[in-house]
Amino acid sequence: MGMTLVDLKGKTVGVCVSGGLDSKTICCVLKDAGVKVKAFSANVGQPDEKDINDIKKRMAPTGVDTTIVDVTKEMADICFETVKCQAMYDGGYWNSTGIARAVTVKALLPVMKKAGCTVLVHGATGRGNDQMRFERYTNVLDPNFGVYAPWRDAELLKKFPGRTQMVEFLATRGIVAFVGTKKKYSTDANLAGLSHEAEDLESMETSMRIVKPTMGVWPDKAPNKIEKVTLSFAKGRCVAVNGKKMSPYEVMLAANEIGGRNGIGMKHALENRIIGTKSRGVYEAPGMEVLGWGLKYIYEGVMDRRSALLFQQLSKLVSDQIYDGRWFDPATQAARAAIQVWADKATADITLGLYKGNIFFESLTGLKSTIYNEADSSMEASNGLNPHSSQGFAEIQSVEAKMLAKAKQIKC
Repeated sequence: MGMTLVDLKGKTVGVCVSGGLDSKTICCVLKDAGVKVKAFSANVGQPDEKDINDIKKRMAPTGVDTTIVDVTKEMADICFETVKCQAMYDGGYWNSTGIARAVTVKALLPVMKKAGCTVLVHGATGRGNDQMRFERYTNVLDPNFGVYAPWRDAELLKKFPGRTQMVEFLATRGIVAFVGTKKKYSTDANLAGLSHEAEDLESMETSMRIVKPTMGVWPDKAPNKIEKVTLSFAKGRCVAVNGKKMSPYEVMLAANEIGGRNGIGMKHALENRIIGTKSRGVYEAPGMEVLGWGLKYIYEGVMDRRSALLFQQLSKLVSDQIYDGRWFDPATQAARAAIQVWADKATADITLGLYKGNIFFESLTGLKSTIYNEADSSMEASNGLNPHSSQGFAEIQSVEAKMLAKAKQIKC
């Protein structure tokens, strides 16, 4: 049985806030119940927040102080690690929200503890993935820290069946809030990208193009010419863009800008949620997509066939672990350690051509660990693989093929 409002009386809790209607309502309800409330928010590089300190201003009317924790460096790092693993979820999209939750909880817990908090409060609904992520990360990072989910508390759900009731509740405290016009969809944003879901997007008859990109444009609005970009990778991590050395955070900003203006990284997914239901989402992650394809082309030059197969399996495992809120789990650590074997060889310069949502291979240079040999691959006469050498291999293959046929095990 999870914590209820009654269980929190007299305790000091840390509420994860965004500054919106839900955040204000939760903080006020907790204060009314005799709970000591402190608010916290992470600066995850969200592009839809012009000034992260605006969250403090929006929360001020509740009488709760808000602490902003800057995790942009940590966000850039996990973006790089996710790209290194090529970890994309259902439909091949970059799970920006999933990686942000790992960074957020890890950063906020120590700050909350220092402030005297013993319980983390999150505003995730009881129908989605984030409730599981917030709680699992809290549990694995600090087993003794409590977790309270207001929107799974029967008392609160009864009191606030909708946003109108929240507005009316806040009004009694002199806090002005508006329901506003019905949004077409909800958005969660960070340095890695944006996820859009719910509202009008819940109907499968609604086009994904109702989403207005925040980090770029739809392909039809992109320039009518190919833009070339050169990415320099060192051991699987991008260290320079167009010859300019940059920190991971600077690389992400540059890649987001370059990819965004060329309509890169708009994805659609009808994904499988942790709790077993289906969810529809529209995602934008221009920088992750550009970096991801750049590293993919380098990996192709490094990996033999069995390495490629194992990498794909490990990549999917990491992707599922991110989605399920298991970034710190042993299985994730082991998979990432294995992937690093190939990443250690991924040092090269890759030039891509970006054009209206498409990414083209332009050139690959400096890859010392490549197992690609032009002479071996050539269809023309060369000093590479001798065509006559294939005769023996073909004959060996034929033994099994003929036996399967004679044993009538082949269906056609």
